[in-house]
Amino acid sequence: MASRKTSHPNRDSEDKYSILLPTYNERENLPLIVWLLVKYFGESGYNYEVIIIDDGSPDGTLEVAEQLQKIYGEDKILLRPRAKKLGLGTAYIHGIKHATGNFVIIMDADLSHHVNHYVLVVRKQKEGNYDLVSGTRYKGNGGVYGWDLRRKLISRGANFLTQVLLRPGASDLTGSFRLYKKEVLESLVERCVSKGYVFQMEMIVRARQLNYTIGEVPISFVDRVYGESKLGGNEIVSFVKGLITLFATT
Repeated sequence: MASRKTSHPNRDSEDKYSILLPTYNERENLPLIVWLLVKYFGESGYNYEVIIIDDGSPDGTLEVAEQLQKIYGEDKILLRPRAKKLGLGTAYIHGIKHATGNFVIIMDADLSHHVNHYVLVVRKQKEGNYDLVSGTRYKGNGGVYGWDLRRKLISRGANFLTQVLLRPGASDLTGSFRLYKKEVLESLVERCVSKGYVFQMEMIVRARQLNYTIGEVPISFVDRVYGESKLGGNEIVSFVKGLITLFATT
């Protein structure tokens, strides 16, 4: 029996959403996050593609991604791997080059973000025609669940320092669930010099400098179920250095 197509009269048929998924050792999480994305985007009626950027994961993440592509189709699952781990910022830059949508959504592949949050950011973008919409853990009913005290202090401390020094006009500078107009994202990455986790912060700071409009929606962030966090001492040092550099140059 053929399935009945659902009409979505409020959907702009010209809009397409490219979801960038940078991965490194995410073989346990990737099948579920991709299934959820296909499910929710398929039900919503939005035109979309999922671009997986694997950085040479030794755990076989790319092989899992290849199987997912066979299941869901090459038109929906695009594989754009790299030979080694080169940093989160460069992963997004690499992914943008292959994105065919006029909107780009970035999110973690470790199930920390509920994929249904995309409904909130898409709706917010439409309401105000924002250049970018950021999910915030530190505003409204947003929150963080499953982190130990150390992780909470690092995240809160990073956001507090950034607010004091740079006054970026957004409440969550280190979050990684965002929607961008593609041309805006391309403009921002051309100006960003950060490669690691400070990349997310710099994107917001640069957006403010260029007078792009920023919308925010409260989201819940849940610590990963499988695998280990990529946040270590080197990333923390890199963040502090990046913050100082931005303060000195903006």
